[in-house]
Amino acid sequence: MATPALRGRVGPGAIVALCFVVAALEGYDIQAFGIAAPRLAPELHLGPSQVGWAGSAAMLGLMLGAFVGGGLADRIGRKPVLVASVAAFGLFSIVTALTHTYETLALARFLTGLGFGGAMPNLIAVAGEISSANRRAATTTSMFCGIPAGGSAVALLAQLGGASLDWRTLFLIGGALPLLVAPLIALLLPETRPQPDPSADRRLVHTLAGEGRGLATLLLWLLIGLDLLVTYLMVNWLPTLTVARGFSPVVGATASLWFNGFSVVGALVLGRVADRIGYAVPAVLTFVGLAAGLYGLASTQALPSLLGFAAVSGFFVVGGAYVIYALAPLYYPPQARAIGAGAAIGVGRLGSIAGPAIAGQLRAAGQTPAQVLQAMIPVALLGAATALILVLTRKPRTD
Repeated sequence: MATPALRGRVGPGAIVALCFVVAALEGYDIQAFGIAAPRLAPELHLGPSQVGWAGSAAMLGLMLGAFVGGGLADRIGRKPVLVASVAAFGLFSIVTALTHTYETLALARFLTGLGFGGAMPNLIAVAGEISSANRRAATTTSMFCGIPAGGSAVALLAQLGGASLDWRTLFLIGGALPLLVAPLIALLLPETRPQPDPSADRRLVHTLAGEGRGLATLLLWLLIGLDLLVTYLMVNWLPTLTVARGFSPVVGATASLWFNGFSVVGALVLGRVADRIGYAVPAVLTFVGLAAGLYGLASTQALPSLLGFAAVSGFFVVGGAYVIYALAPLYYPPQARAIGAGAAIGVGRLGSIAGPAIAGQLRAAGQTPAQVLQAMIPVALLGAATALILVLTRKPRTD
């Protein structure tokens, strides 16, 4: 069993808080693109398809960054990779604010995504290594509920700023804050890497498929991919889809606020449920609840119920994703958990790349907002079936 080396100046509670801040900064920047899109698109003369691909560029970078960051963290430690990743996504968020063409926007979002990807598997690994076995899901979800909290913060900022708030300001704020936080991580975060094991087989293929892990790895990749396909379609397109139904941009930002706010509630509730009764019920319930939320969101025409179903969708799709993040590293040995989690996030991010692009293509083809949302219901039901197969065929490790 690996014994994390907690050499540092802060205790577990402060580590969770610091990682929560990192996750919140990621969530702020990711959601900022969706909030900015209705104003960004006309200024840069972008069509719906271009907006979709620009949103997907960050997820493509995140996919690559998760593989590289996870592998480096298992070898040189979580801390230096996390510091570099946070600094990178802060810098390129500022570059996003300075863009004036589609090409530079897409490149800036891709490079921002590299930073996101380097940070995420390290947050997952840190959560697992500072917590006891009966608190892992709660610790991971507590960290990662920073992502919807950050998304809620930018949605609230947009709502308060109204029509006078320049979309570029959102990215300038979202870039400056990570650059301020990176030195704090370097100063305060202890290294949590497990004790070295010279006998450990670090080959990627063995890590992912050895000792009977192949099916579980594939199911994890599919599960995360399906969840993130819907999540990032909603994150990038919910404000725009709301406006296209005849509501104002402020109402679009409000829908995002409800989606993200209840994502935090979902993360905290589902994480604690998973620690108490296991991962099976929360993992399956996530996708069943999401299908119900999407159906209601596509069917309603009234503002109160629209906000309510946005909240239900956020509760399950984002809150449930963080439970799956907590589950993912438990299928891999301690010496390879960052790369195992990184691979799951990286491949699963194909869903986050596809989601915004699919919405853009559907809208460009003339599909209504309701039809875009209805198209995601079969995706949610497939996710429920995948989660059920995973938890029935292989149990996670307990070390």
